[in-house]
Amino acid sequence: MADKGLWISWYNLPDNGRESYLAWLYGTYVPGMLKKPGFLWAAHYASAKVKPGPHIRHTTDPAVPTGNDYVLMFGAETAHAFSKGSEAFTRGAPSKLEAHLAEADRKMLAMRIGERVCITTEEARADGPDVKARDARLTPGPCIQLGSFNGSTIAAEDELLSWYADWRMAALSKLPGCIGIRKMVSTSGWAKHLVLYEFLSLEERAKNLPKLNELYPDMIEWTARAVPKLIHAPESPIVAHRLWPAVK
Repeated sequence: MADKGLWISWYNLPDNGRESYLAWLYGTYVPGMLKKPGFLWAAHYASAKVKPGPHIRHTTDPAVPTGNDYVLMFGAETAHAFSKGSEAFTRGAPSKLEAHLAEADRKMLAMRIGERVCITTEEARADGPDVKARDARLTPGPCIQLGSFNGSTIAAEDELLSWYADWRMAALSKLPGCIGIRKMVSTSGWAKHLVLYEFLSLEERAKNLPKLNELYPDMIEWTARAVPKLIHAPESPIVAHRLWPAVK
């Protein structure tokens, strides 16, 4: 079983009604979605509001939504599980993903503020030293770092490919506290490139991620040159801790 497709939503919530929304999300919406063909898991995260590194550039495009307080992810066998259905486009029918929702459910969905959505397919993945911490349903770890970005030029994208293929993936696969890393590309949404890091906890990430500078000093100069060539989504990369399923 492989979860090659991800459906990711970044969004904010109003203070008023937040607890009711979360109860509905975990009790009604997510269980309903997990009954859809091809769906494998769901996970909901709250941003820890960790400040991005000094080399990160963010888009200034006002058309890109800026919600980032929460990240909801669904994993599926392929990205095709997240199709809205042909009738949604040929006949104007409701999306097959939401056709089962009652009016009360739609009102809950409408509470999301500044929602940004990407549907992705997997480019590559590597397990970390702590991959055994991932549960049998393949739910991502208790802590994630999720970057979403575009290359500023074709040359920058070529360099990005090498950066992950020839260094970053292998480095994270050896980093203590890392459960895994996967590189994705978007089939729909902003941006083209996404990367998901999984860690045992926020504390393990904070403690171990800086060790890459010590373990691979020859790659730091390259990173400092390559990363500014990317244009990130607002607040990307997001560092977040898992709210649901609850961390045991």
